[in-house]
Amino acid sequence: MRSLSRRDFIKGIGIGTAGAALLANGGLPNKLARNVGLARSAFASPALQTGVDLLVGDVIAFQLERGAWEGDFGSVTFQLHQALYNGESAYYIRTDASNPDYATENSLVFVPLMVAAMNLEGAASKLYTFTNGGAEQLPVMSTVPGEENYSPAWHVHSVTFNGEPTLLDSEAAIAEAEANGDITIEPLQLVVNHPVVKWPGGELQEDTEAIEALGSGPLLAPVDTEGMRATFKLHECYANSRYIITDTSAVPMAPMMAVAASAPTQLLRQAGAVDEVWIFVNGLAGPGVMGFQPAIFDNSAGNPIWSPYWEHFAVEWNDESAAVVVESSTQLRQLEADGAVTIYKGVPDMDQSMDPFVVNCPVPILAPPTYSPA
Repeated sequence: MRSLSRRDFIKGIGIGTAGAALLANGGLPNKLARNVGLARSAFASPALQTGVDLLVGDVIAFQLERGAWEGDFGSVTFQLHQALYNGESAYYIRTDASNPDYATENSLVFVPLMVAAMNLEGAASKLYTFTNGGAEQLPVMSTVPGEENYSPAWHVHSVTFNGEPTLLDSEAAIAEAEANGDITIEPLQLVVNHPVVKWPGGELQEDTEAIEALGSGPLLAPVDTEGMRATFKLHECYANSRYIITDTSAVPMAPMMAVAASAPTQLLRQAGAVDEVWIFVNGLAGPGVMGFQPAIFDNSAGNPIWSPYWEHFAVEWNDESAAVVVESSTQLRQLEADGAVTIYKGVPDMDQSMDPFVVNCPVPILAPPTYSPA
């Protein structure tokens, strides 16, 4: 979807310059903010550098440049949150929310486009939060990576016990309790981007070599469930964004990309909940995922038409010797119109009659670009 159609979509759901208040006035209960995982801890906020904007409050620490590793990327450490899936623990990070009040209260990126995911069957998973559960009652997830229906876009459902609370540790237990009249479930006008990083039987992998952008995993350290933190590679892209990679709708490509598979996120294209990203497959050498210049996002995080769910396109210079640094989608589209580059859906060797795949690339930090071609 191009920017114009996204703007039209926003108008259609009543969000935008004049419409954000509509969603805010939906009356999201404040108590919900206390029931989507672990409360903010006493982790100290990292000191910000000049021109750097920290968008996600769950960021414990970050560095924009490489550290004690060879790869040309930084790092970002998130506070983990715990949930239950079929009686076992699952751990996730929080990055984005579709409701402005909820995003503000929880220091997440406000992404109005994501609310559309709840209107398309199968596009969003279900996250159950509790208004009056016991001390051991954690949020419950309907799915996790490894399941065919896993989506990191969660439609939040608020659960209230009608009598004495009992521990509910699975979606099946919640359904049974509802059928017995023990609980009331309220689907909220809220979709959140909460990528799961560790789940029963699996987890996102640490890249122990830390040389390549993708490498053998998106993490720079094993998931730490004792310290409740996860440290990701932090990548640079235009415009002024630093992003992580967590999952993709391209299920066959997920192992190669070393991220989780999330087939349902492909439906987010149909829902209108995506933005566009372009990666370079030749040209100037750099820190991009294919070894060339940084990727280009169509919009920056915080823009009402921005989304962390990216339609993936690949850019190829028709004359590689003519390659220059491209810093915006406007510049890129002009180069395409001039015949300087060819843009492919997905990747060049993909069937071009197919739709682009989707990659979940949350942006926790805005920062000026530092890339300079060698």
